[in-house]
Amino acid sequence: MPPIQSSQAPVLITVTGKDYPGITARLTGLLADQGAELLDIEQVVVQGRVILCLLVRLPEARSVLKELLFVAKELGVELDFEPVEEPVSSAAPGTIRHVVTLVGRALGARELNAVAERLAEHGANIERINRLSEAGLASVEVRISLSAERQPDGLRRSLLELAMSSSSFDVALQRESLFRRSKRLVVMDMDSTLIRIEVIDELARMHGVGEQVARITERAMQGEMDYDESLRQRVALLRGLEVKAVRELAARLPLTEGAETLMRVLKRLGYRTAIISGGFSVAAEALQARLGLDYAYSNVLEEEEGRLTGRTVGPIVNARRKAELLERIAREEGILLDQVIAVGDGANDLLMLERAGLGIAFRAKPKLREAADTSISAGGLDAILYLLGLSAREFQEVSE
Repeated sequence: MPPIQSSQAPVLITVTGKDYPGITARLTGLLADQGAELLDIEQVVVQGRVILCLLVRLPEARSVLKELLFVAKELGVELDFEPVEEPVSSAAPGTIRHVVTLVGRALGARELNAVAERLAEHGANIERINRLSEAGLASVEVRISLSAERQPDGLRRSLLELAMSSSSFDVALQRESLFRRSKRLVVMDMDSTLIRIEVIDELARMHGVGEQVARITERAMQGEMDYDESLRQRVALLRGLEVKAVRELAARLPLTEGAETLMRVLKRLGYRTAIISGGFSVAAEALQARLGLDYAYSNVLEEEEGRLTGRTVGPIVNARRKAELLERIAREEGILLDQVIAVGDGANDLLMLERAGLGIAFRAKPKLREAADTSISAGGLDAILYLLGLSAREFQEVSE
């Protein structure tokens, strides 16, 4: 039956009760039979309880509400009616949608309250909250609308400060757009990102020059030496180390928590993956084979008669080179930079993170966390999947 024209104000019908198949079908069927005009609908199930909202314009001279109450009683659900003077557009003019993702070992009321207060302070309106994690409250996605007059940078800084003040959870803010869920390339640093160690430190200890290498690294971190020179000096100290020992280390690199899950899911979903590292090719190529990565770029250690010469071969993979390689891979694959995710932990990852559509500082120093689009410190690498909008159920299905 076609809807009967009516000048009556719309009515918001809210249905609550124990969820089971057939509730929505029965209620919408009645509305259709009675000629009601359906203007909007939203449904969610929380812990086996259904909440169904229907915005309808009811036909005149028909007791639809009375019929709905009879059907609700049969179904064992409760109905609430509220007249609405003017329906609100799902996209209010002058607002921009963003997504706030919370990731932690165990989120609770305190963490949600802290985030909600920051959102309120910056004039952000919460439109929807979804649980992404499967067992327990480990990840929550909050969809918000923010007035176009309000720049998101202030809110992003506020949420970052909140996350940095706590070691129990991370908070990420992203613009809700087509590109958020359509990333196609993930580029990662290797040392202290994809793996839990710094390969050069392990090689230095094996060769008995750990302290000397550490001093050079510290000078570089303090800005007393540029990256290229620090790498040359550290590699020089490895002269004479047996290549066999280097390869043995590369064969047993300890992966960061969540790395295997992340790569397995990305591969199944058709993402291209790459290592771009200031570390060494013997390790990067071993990881490439182990995890099935598409690309691996890093520094090549020169070998001679089964030992390291203390030199590298080819251009040094520094901060600028990392950014250039990211752009090259994206160009060769026909992927927009907005569809690229870059993950790193050090200062030499900054340019790479800036080039990507989403730059993630992973367990990084405060300066990189402040410069990146978002950061992850409380969880493992698989937390990146939540930032893509995937739920735990979805990536468990894909990884099986």
